[in-house]
Formats: sequence, C-alpha cells, structure tokens
Amino acid sequence: MSKLRLAVIGAGPAGIYASDLILKAERDFDVSIDLFDLLPAPYGLVRYGVAPDHPRIKGIIRALFEVLDRGDIRFFGNVKYGVDITLDDLKQHYNAVIFATGAIKDADLDIPGADLEGSFGAADFVNWYDAHPDFPLEWPLDAKEVAVIGNGNVALDVARILVKRPEDLLSTDIPDHVYQGLKASPVTDVHVFGRRGPAQVKFSPLELREALHVEGVQAIVYDEDFQYDDGSREAIDSNNQIRVMVKTLEDLRENPSEPQERRLHLHFFSTPREILGTDGKVAGIKFERTELDGTGRVRATGEMREFEVQAVYRAVGYFGSELDAIPFDDVEGVIRNEEGRVLDQSGSHIPGVYCTGWIKRGPVGLIGHTKADAIETIGHLLSDRASWWSPSNPGEEAIEETLRSRGVDFMAWPGWLNVDGEEKRLGQLSGRERLKLHNRAQMLDISKGR
Repeated sequence: MSKLRLAVIGAGPAGIYASDLILKAERDFDVSIDLFDLLPAPYGLVRYGVAPDHPRIKGIIRALFEVLDRGDIRFFGNVKYGVDITLDDLKQHYNAVIFATGAIKDADLDIPGADLEGSFGAADFVNWYDAHPDFPLEWPLDAKEVAVIGNGNVALDVARILVKRPEDLLSTDIPDHVYQGLKASPVTDVHVFGRRGPAQVKFSPLELREALHVEGVQAIVYDEDFQYDDGSREAIDSNNQIRVMVKTLEDLRENPSEPQERRLHLHFFSTPREILGTDGKVAGIKFERTELDGTGRVRATGEMREFEVQAVYRAVGYFGSELDAIPFDDVEGVIRNEEGRVLDQSGSHIPGVYCTGWIKRGPVGLIGHTKADAIETIGHLLSDRASWWSPSNPGEEAIEETLRSRGVDFMAWPGWLNVDGEEKRLGQLSGRERLKLHNRAQMLDISKGR
C-alpha cells in the first residue's frame, strides 16, 4: 500500500476536519497525519474566538476532541510555522502540506481616528476575554459609553460581553483576570452600529435573541431604523433566517424592554466616518446616515450624526495572516489558491501545497462550509499524487528529532490531556466545568506533569 505522509498547519476546525475526512475517505493509501499549531492548545477559534457564555457552540470542541483522541492524528502544539519549522523542513518529512491557519487579525477600518487610544479591534478583545496565551492579562475597560461597529455575530458577542453583568459569567470558563476586569468596568451603554437595515444584518437569529435578552440589560431599537424597500421585502419573504431576525427586532420595537442600569442600543443605517478624539483619546464617533436604494443596498444621505463615547470596538471582519514562503493575497487576506490548490505568482499550482478554511476562502461561513472546503481541497490533493513531494526523511520520528534539535518545546496530545485535566480540576473547585489556563509556560509545564 502506498504511503501518504501529510502535514496540516493549524489545529482549528478546518485543520482537524481536513485530517479526519482524509483518513475516512482514503483507502488506497496508508495515511499518516501530523497536525501543527502555534498555540499549545488545539481547537483554534472554537477555543479562542467563541464567547465564554456560548456553551452550545463550544460543544463543537467535544467532537474535535474525539477526532484527536483516536490516536491516528498526531498533535504538535506550540510549533510556529516559518520559525520552528519551514516549508523546506516539511518537504524533507512529508509528501504534502495543507495550510489551515484561519484568520485571527482584525480587518482594517480606514477612517480618521481609528488609531486613537480607546479604539480597539474586536478580534483583540475577543482574544483577551478568551484568555489567548499571547495577549496581556489587562484590558482597558474604563469607558461608560461604548460604540461597536459591525452587524455580524462578533459585534454582538463583543457588545454582550461588555454590557453583561460580570457575575453572570462566573459559570463559564473565564479565568479570574477576565472576570475582575469586566467587574471593574463602569459601562452603562453599548451602541452597536450597522451600515444597512434590519433586513440586511449578518447576525444569526440565536445570537440576536441572546443579545436582546441579557439579564439586567435593557435592549433598545429606534423607530427611524425600520425601513424596508422592495429588495428588503424580497429578502424577508424568501429567507426564513432574515424573516426571523426582522420579526425579533420588530417585536422589540413594539414591546420595549424594561429600563435597566445597563443598556444595549442597536442602530442601523449608520456608516462610520470618523472616530473623534480629545488629547489623543476616543471622545466620540461620527456617522453618516444611509438609506435604502430599492434593491436592499444603501446609499449615503449626507446627514451626519455624532455620539459621545469613550471607546470604539471595530468588528468589521477578520483578516488572514501572511505565511512564510507561501503566496498571499494582500487584498483578500487569503493564500492565493484555486479550490484549495495553492498558486504561485503565475497562477500555476505549487506541487504539494494546499489550503482549507478561512485562509482559503476568507472569514465567512460556519462549520458546514469548513467541511465542504476540506472535501474540495482533499479531492485535489489525492488526485495530484503524481506531483507530491518525495521526502528524504519521512520517518514518523524524524519531525520530532528536528523539533527537539532546535529546542522547540512542543505540546503532544498526551501533554494536552494533562492540561485539559487540570483545567477541569480547577473548574470543579469553583463549581464550573473548567477554568481556562492562559499562561503558555504554565501550560507547557503542566503538560509534562510538573
């Protein structure tokens, strides 16, 4: 039987699904897969991009755990591609590589004032409250009034975490430094702004309902924002998800929630034009009102409005990061590819190099899209057998020797089980399922049983 030695870079859902699917689909090859991640923990954005009060979504981790715990995929955490291992190293040890590194940076919002103190990328804030090991323990939460720019689920997550009563997060896996930071926050009002209308939001119905029914928080919408044109009505009539979200917003409009000390405001038809500052710090934000053009799209009206806020969170999307020796599209934030085959500058497929997930198609879609991506990429990889690399040192122990020779303190799966067990033990001490560890050195020590 022929042998396929495959490296997968990125241990989030995209990388794990690709690894699992190729093992299930391929019967003509003896497949051996090594899965690498720059973090000491697996699961990617499911662990470090999902709000802590979303246990339903975090349930995906259980399925990913079962895949890795089978033992037919080797996990190498705390290994950074381009530093600890290079493309040349991979060619020596494997027949091919799939990049599944996702998108973890904030997309740019190119307006004046975006670099003021108090203007934050939403992805950075998510990394803080999800205890990403490469982010500081402290976050500046000193604003009473906050603007969140964006109409997607990340915008709602950020707004909900900012405005939610901190004690209601104590049942989740947040570590103490996150709880203490949120507890000290003086926030009273969080305003979420979207460029288009209620029929064009990118929320999911569940996210929207959760945000509008937070204990101790008054949700507020505004009559002027409920505009519909022919394009909007067609979308409402043809798409059940849009219909549900519009009904949810209309219900709140007709039945306002009770006044509370904290308030969540949803604003539509607002395009950010400038973040206003005083002495280098955020002091407000200026928007231009938009209006529907008949097709469900919007056009500018010229009417400007200003809101007094002391912090702005830019939740306008994620953006991929460039990878060493791999062609990258700086505009789209993805690896240059055609259906998962990585392309060189001339548009030709680079033998042995593939991609899947958000680094392949951009940060859109849910888990179902990730699986479809993986199936497409895997299909091409298997059909390209004639162009695979011929590794000079393909033995399974060879990559470990390479990493150790460079002093790389990698996290293997048994070590991760030690960390996983410690998080659960700490959680049980406080009546929770787990308490997330956030210090990289501590996680590596625990992985060795120290």
